[in-house]
Amino acid sequence: MNLAQRSITSIAWNSVANAIKIVVFFGRSVLLSRWLPKQIFGVYATANLVVGLTVYFAVFGMGGAFVHRSRETEDEEHAAAIHFTLKLIFTAVWASALIAGALLFTQDYTRLAIILVTLTTAGVELTQTGSMILVRRVVHRRLALLQTVNALATTAVALTLGWLSLQEQPVAAFLAGIDPRDFALWALLGTDVATMCVFVFFLYVWRPVWRPQLAWSTQTVSYYLSFGSRNFLNQILLRALDHVDDLWTRLYLGNIPLADYSRAYTFATHPRRALAAPLNAVVGGTYAELKGNRLRLSRAFFRTNAFILRSAFFIGGLLALIAPEFIRLLLTEKWLTMLSAFRLMLIFTLLDPIRQTVAHLFIAVGVPEKVGVARFTQLIVLVAGLFVLGPAFDIAGVALAVDLMLIVGIAYLLWHAREYVDFSFRRLFIAPTIALLPALFAGYAASLHPAVAGSDWYTGAAKAITFTLLYGIILLLLEYKDLVDISRPYLITPIMTRIESRRSRRGST
Repeated sequence: MNLAQRSITSIAWNSVANAIKIVVFFGRSVLLSRWLPKQIFGVYATANLVVGLTVYFAVFGMGGAFVHRSRETEDEEHAAAIHFTLKLIFTAVWASALIAGALLFTQDYTRLAIILVTLTTAGVELTQTGSMILVRRVVHRRLALLQTVNALATTAVALTLGWLSLQEQPVAAFLAGIDPRDFALWALLGTDVATMCVFVFFLYVWRPVWRPQLAWSTQTVSYYLSFGSRNFLNQILLRALDHVDDLWTRLYLGNIPLADYSRAYTFATHPRRALAAPLNAVVGGTYAELKGNRLRLSRAFFRTNAFILRSAFFIGGLLALIAPEFIRLLLTEKWLTMLSAFRLMLIFTLLDPIRQTVAHLFIAVGVPEKVGVARFTQLIVLVAGLFVLGPAFDIAGVALAVDLMLIVGIAYLLWHAREYVDFSFRRLFIAPTIALLPALFAGYAASLHPAVAGSDWYTGAAKAITFTLLYGIILLLLEYKDLVDISRPYLITPIMTRIESRRSRRGST
């Protein structure tokens, strides 16, 4: 199977897995948001904030070094063993330091959450070698199956414990005398435990991709650390960009605003998980194999990002339009305080999916430092925005600062990407923007009709149907020729070939 076939097959597997994940995770998020108190989400968000900000001391950018093809990693088995050895050392040091800090500086539920999330994250990190082997080979069927099973298993755990948290004390007493309030926190922490178990089982137990072993080579270790050190800053900056807004919210606004902001971020970024995750899981390996062929690399780069942008504009615009009805009907009115932040975070949803695909390009061609410059610039913009906009507009100001940060970073990365690939900014952005704006206006206008006004169900449906139809029609009219050209090698040509083959067989008989 050639690279194009492996890439398309891998994207297909990941797309199916992510379609299942997005439905399962969405349903789980809705139910837990309805069942659990806001304070619990604040505690769990704090634990994930601490772990998320520091975990790249365990990663150290070595996954990219393993995927990036070089002389030092030609022997995949030996390179994998050295990668695992280094991961074991770095992960052990990081986890020990974080657990010690939690014991010294935190207490009660926060201490428990940080320690447990640290331990489970460490377990998942030690499975990275197995997953990177599959990414390097651009073979994603097992990874897709892993993600699907993980979504189902973690959801089963979370919803069971979340339901128990709603029950009266006699049920909890029957289950070893546990206070029902403890189940609320464990409904979230249980997902981390289940995730670790699923990753270990699928990568190292069931028909293992690779059996963990230790190895050492000074030359290969030097390569990993050298490449990793260049990529390490990028990863630290990425983690900072993903979590500094949470940290600022927790320190300056408090636990409850953090709960609102974390829920707004979760629901606003569901499209990213659905759209970008299948492609981002594949494009790193694809770009790495195409790095010597500018024409094919350019074609892969443009088609990947064009698809992501058109899909993201559609879902982001739709969610922004129906946001009030969405929150009232599915999450209950207690979460309406996140409405403005949620809508602003959807601007992030429009653009964020291409951030990682562009970053993969620079890693694939061996210049990860360009990503570092972009992220450092973004971090400056984000911190400045938080202190200027946050105090004035609360969590809506935090969301706006995140949007400004993202726009600056993507503009920088796309501009410098032209050194390695050829593409048109106009072709990337103009068509979805032209389709989005009138669709939003028409969707809002439809909600004002007397026949639907006053009912969240009818209003939301009118908005959604009008927006979807108009966005799809405009985009189709603008890009019909491009869609035919793109689909021809994969759909039209094979169909025509089969038709001609049948005609020739009939003629011969």
